[in-house]
Amino acid sequence: MQMKTINNLLKANLPTLLLLLLLALAYYFHTFQQWLHLKEAEEVALLILLGTALMWITEAIPLYVTSLGVLLLSLLWLFPLLQGAGIAAEKGDFYQAFFGDITLLFMGGFVLSSLLNKYGLAQRMANWMIQKTGTEPSRVLAGIIIITSMLSMWMSNTATAAMMFAIVSPMILQLPKTSPFSKGLAIAIPFACNIGGLGTPIGTPPNAIAIGYLEQAGIAVSFSTWMLIAFPIMAVLLFFLWWLLLRSYPPGPIAIDMGIEEEEDRFTIRQYLVIGLFLLTILGWLSSGLTGLSTGTVGLIAIIIAFGGSLLKTQDFRNISWDILFMLGGGLCLGVGLNKSGLTDTIAHAIPVGAGFYFIFGILLLMAAAMTTVMSNTATANLLIPVAVSLPNNELVLCIAISIMCSSSMALPVSTPPNAIAFGSGLLQARDMFNSGMLITVFALVATILASIFYLPLFF
Repeated sequence: MQMKTINNLLKANLPTLLLLLLLALAYYFHTFQQWLHLKEAEEVALLILLGTALMWITEAIPLYVTSLGVLLLSLLWLFPLLQGAGIAAEKGDFYQAFFGDITLLFMGGFVLSSLLNKYGLAQRMANWMIQKTGTEPSRVLAGIIIITSMLSMWMSNTATAAMMFAIVSPMILQLPKTSPFSKGLAIAIPFACNIGGLGTPIGTPPNAIAIGYLEQAGIAVSFSTWMLIAFPIMAVLLFFLWWLLLRSYPPGPIAIDMGIEEEEDRFTIRQYLVIGLFLLTILGWLSSGLTGLSTGTVGLIAIIIAFGGSLLKTQDFRNISWDILFMLGGGLCLGVGLNKSGLTDTIAHAIPVGAGFYFIFGILLLMAAAMTTVMSNTATANLLIPVAVSLPNNELVLCIAISIMCSSSMALPVSTPPNAIAFGSGLLQARDMFNSGMLITVFALVATILASIFYLPLFF
């Protein structure tokens, strides 16, 4: 009820909010222009950036429409100025952002998610894992966290959260009403979804955005390298989540009735085919450096086999999360404009490097944590990672750290779609999510800083 009231107030005052933000936009544009002495192409790129930020923050229009607007403005406004200034640029550079290697990689992930859902393999996996946990509360909680995070590495975290709530809700409702552990189980699902997305490049859009910008900067991060970097950080955060929930919502002397019958049906031929395609695709992504096939090409092969082999139908193709793909493309297209215009280099030279790397690093991570708490993590990554990639010699550490923080801030019901699903279940209040979510966000901030200093340098 509280969230509905807040949303209604925001909608009612949206014109006023937009006016204030437009005034702020004009002020900051004037400030940047005077401070950086921008060229005409840089001015236009900055206007596109600030206008996009305004639309993404307020969500006055759908986020994917804003992304398409980035492409339109880049082609009609920025591109002619680049040509007039003699800057090497092609229209294809902007189009490629929407259908390049990263987009195909992410689309391949969506297709695998559709296959796992359509053929019931994700649910069978979840049921099997939960059956093995027994009735001891701490083991049940660990099992739910593990299977939810594992699924979120390969599936949409929104779909994972919805499915896990359908499986776990009957178990939660059987607990005594006086037991605080029911809230712990309910919080575990969205938070494990958020953290689990860190583990693979397809787990959440900020990961793909970071890889895309690094590729534009000439730094290649393979699928396997990303997993080697992110998986240990993910594991530490999941362990902290388990420990925190057990102490914040102690189960007491209760035994949990799983309420899940043993699965007796054998796998069908199509399910075996889906399992084979899933494993081969993952193997292709992990071995892309050996085979010479890019991750996008591997994703494209999986897409063609899934639809060409009639494992998925036309309706499944229509149900792909095209809005996420367009948001991803819009962010990468924005990056092309910032790079081609020279604005990223200008900003990089204007940043007070003398303040020290760790000061700038800390400011960017704090901004990522704060912004993602109240807005889309995809939009946050699209706004901050271009700044990070413009800083010479530190692009990789900054981009990866920002992408991790964009998925680790989860203090409010509006922070992520899984949080919204959990809040909508009626099992939680906003303060329950805030208390645990804020502690996890702070812990993730510290863990990311430590990993960036001591762990990431081992790979590069």
